[in-house]
Amino acid sequence: MNTIEIDSKSGFCFGVVNAIKKAEEELDKGGILYCLGDIVHNNLEVERLEKLGLKTINHEQFAELKNARVLLRAHGEPPSTYEIAKENNIEIIDASCPVVLRLQRRIKDKHKTEIDNDTQIVIYGEKGHAEVNGLMGQTDARAIVIEKKEELDKLDFTRNICLFSQTTKPLDGFREVIDIIESRMQNGAQFEYVDTICRQVSNRIPNIKEFATKHDIILFVAGQKSSNGKVLFSECKKYNTNSYFVSSPDEIDPSIIKKGLSIGVCGATSTPKWQMEEVEKRIDEISSHLEE
Repeated sequence: MNTIEIDSKSGFCFGVVNAIKKAEEELDKGGILYCLGDIVHNNLEVERLEKLGLKTINHEQFAELKNARVLLRAHGEPPSTYEIAKENNIEIIDASCPVVLRLQRRIKDKHKTEIDNDTQIVIYGEKGHAEVNGLMGQTDARAIVIEKKEELDKLDFTRNICLFSQTTKPLDGFREVIDIIESRMQNGAQFEYVDTICRQVSNRIPNIKEFATKHDIILFVAGQKSSNGKVLFSECKKYNTNSYFVSSPDEIDPSIIKKGLSIGVCGATSTPKWQMEEVEKRIDEISSHLEE
């Protein structure tokens, strides 16, 4: 008989919980509620909320709206979004994560104070990610986005540098970027960094390591668009090579489920508990056939 454990520390982070709670509260009031972009990078959860009446729109559609209610997801938005809302009489239901909002304020203040002294504001993050787009908006799109250490050559190490990070980036990657920049600074140029990584996210890495090593196989549940999911799954794979990424129970390959295994189910900060439970049910179904 197989044993199955769902990781109690996996699942939605505070910011996502708050955004979904606000969406559900607004939907209960009736009327149309729009969401600017996917409320969470998880197709099944988006579909669940859309069945309750949530309508997902993009920025182009948002700009055409008037006299509407629009929810802003946890990732945060640039100032231009709020300006459009004011012009078009759009009621904003702001579910931006407090950690992201604090980062936005810090990067905006730094941009204002450093704009005249040629300091390079650098964001360690994923190009095109909703949170990074919001951060770029705080700097009038002047910040430089670095996705990985190999891109650091685009910086001028003879000029001052101030480094920030997308809240969901891994701490070890951020520290490596810090070390490289520090070692390359020239001609007395100043370097400072602001650690803006969310500990609720980064602390999941040591937990994932522990969880992955205690099971024979791991089924990691997340949406394909979840950047946090990609990071955490890579950690799973590092510590347990028998780790498999699935976005739904239908994606489980029955051939990996053998008799007598210890099976762990875990997920990203964008993975709802109910989705991990559905995966557990599917494993149970497959396992029951093995016993026949």
